[in-house]
Amino acid sequence: MTVPWPRAGERTSGGERSRSVRTATKGATKAASTRTTKGAAARIAVRPNGMRVAIGRTAAALGQWLRRPLTSLHLVLGVFGLLTLFGLVMVLSASSVQSLTADGSSYSVFTRQLMFCVPGLLMFWLGLRVSPRRLRSLAPAALVLGALALVTVLFVGETRNGSRAWFTFGTFSVQPSEAVKVALTLWGAHVLVARRAVMHRWKYALSPVVPVTVVLLTLLVLQPDLGMTISLGIVLVALLYFGGAPMRLILALSSGAVAGAVALALTAEYRMSRITAFLSPESADPQQAGFQARQALYSLADGGLFGQGLGQGRAKWSYLPNAHNDFIFAIVAEELGFIGAFAVLALFATLAYTGIRIAARSADPWLSLVVATSTTWLVAQAAINIGYVVGLLPVTGLQLPLISSGGTSLVVTMFVFGVLANAARHEPEAIAALKQHGQGRVARLLRLPLPEPYRAPVQRGRVR
Repeated sequence: MTVPWPRAGERTSGGERSRSVRTATKGATKAASTRTTKGAAARIAVRPNGMRVAIGRTAAALGQWLRRPLTSLHLVLGVFGLLTLFGLVMVLSASSVQSLTADGSSYSVFTRQLMFCVPGLLMFWLGLRVSPRRLRSLAPAALVLGALALVTVLFVGETRNGSRAWFTFGTFSVQPSEAVKVALTLWGAHVLVARRAVMHRWKYALSPVVPVTVVLLTLLVLQPDLGMTISLGIVLVALLYFGGAPMRLILALSSGAVAGAVALALTAEYRMSRITAFLSPESADPQQAGFQARQALYSLADGGLFGQGLGQGRAKWSYLPNAHNDFIFAIVAEELGFIGAFAVLALFATLAYTGIRIAARSADPWLSLVVATSTTWLVAQAAINIGYVVGLLPVTGLQLPLISSGGTSLVVTMFVFGVLANAARHEPEAIAALKQHGQGRVARLLRLPLPEPYRAPVQRGRVR
């Protein structure tokens, strides 16, 4: 007889099976939840690791690019092009009001700066094309011509802002002291490299570079031009430091230079007023000695993070004197903000890294000393200019290389960048790469010769 309902034992067994199924289901759900939680935690943990991997890959790619044989040349050309274009844009913006007031056209100062770019690019090409051996052979003659120009300008030069430092040819003017810095760099490196084995002796470290530099500094003081005097002093210190002179000698000369600068400041009223305004800006007359520095700080404050906009600055409307020249960095900060100012600092920091990199890789000791000294001079001049614009240093009148308005400074700085690019092409790895793969179309268009490996000159005698 069939029973329509299950027996008691069968009901009990079914209940146990139901409980076991429910228990298994709960266990599976709990396990799945645990796995989901662990998977989410694993994904969260992977994200920082992924960022670290991305940063590591970027750093590896950057390191691989920096190890390429022509990286130094690309860095020099990149910095040169960006600074030149940025400088032209900012000169146009900063000088428009003064140009309109003085000449009736907003483009007069910019047009003059653009015209000086033509000989500047020609000098860049010469610095890039002429062989280092040829440049070294021309160094003594260049220094003699520079010294004669400094003497001549004292008698027939034009006086501007109390300094007789310019030769005037119609609407154009030339400042010979800018070229003297390059001539001293080339000649000083020529002398010190020949004596590098005995540079630890003060007699050979001092003579004849230091006496010749003192004569040049004296001619600059007679103009008088304190800013150019400081710049030439930086060239001398850089030559001695990278040339291997004793540190005690460098410190002694630096102390003498500081004492001389203080003496010069005390002998001229306008220099003393600048230093007084720097040391105690609260007590300085805001309409006289402290006017320029205070207006520069106002421009920096108005810029903020992103600036007022290119061409929208207010300081150039007769509030900030020399807005397109000595204080152009204030206009950069006002119109482009912290972002624009930081971009300028980043470009000069890249220049510093590139110059030291080329100097360290160069096989020619003369070329290495020239590159290290030129890089120090350019970066130090930029640091001094930015320093007195932001109020960290007293006003000295040094220009911001390739950005400030100034024809002679532009031409000379372009020539120096050409020499830096030439030195980058003469790195041993670059020479091997160019000979193996050949030069590009631009190099062939510029008729650049293949760089030759450095060959040490034959020593004819020993310095005693």
